Amino acid sequence: MTNKFKLDSKVVKTQLEAKTKEEVLAQMADLLEDCGYVKKSYKDGIIKREEIFPTGLPTGNIGVAIPHTDVKHVNKPMIAAATLKEPVKFRVMGGSEEEIIDVKIVFLLAMNDSTAQLELLKNIINVIQDNELLDKIALIKNEDVLLSLLEKRININ
Repeated sequence: MTNKFKLDSKVVKTQLEAKTKEEVLAQMADLLEDCGYVKKSYKDGIIKREEIFPTGLPTGNIGVAIPHTDVKHVNKPMIAAATLKEPVKFRVMGGSEEEIIDVKIVFLLAMNDSTAQLELLKNIINVIQDNELLDKIALIKNEDVLLSLLEKRININ
């Protein structure tokens, strides 16, 4: 039986304004921390991990990033999701230092169980492999619409 993973409307943002990936990660980490999902250490953890293990994914027209960090920084599982007003440069996952992608959608994972994280990643991969869906997500300006759409597409056991 599959249960829907419930997103929190307080950590879903559209048209987020940032100039760097660090700004994106910091703003999204603050949302998670303000809602009690992560510890204060999460923000530094996510920024440092992104430098070592980049998470930018070239997915057709719309670049996506799926940053995550160690479970020790997480209180309760949640995903922060954001569309960016303007694309921000992220390094490509598994790529060289020079491989950069313009990211427009970010799924920031806060998981406290590595098994659940793998299941969730699998579901997010299904979302980001759908180029039409990504085009639609990138254009959404209403957070309730984005929340509803994502909840229909992201399921975990």
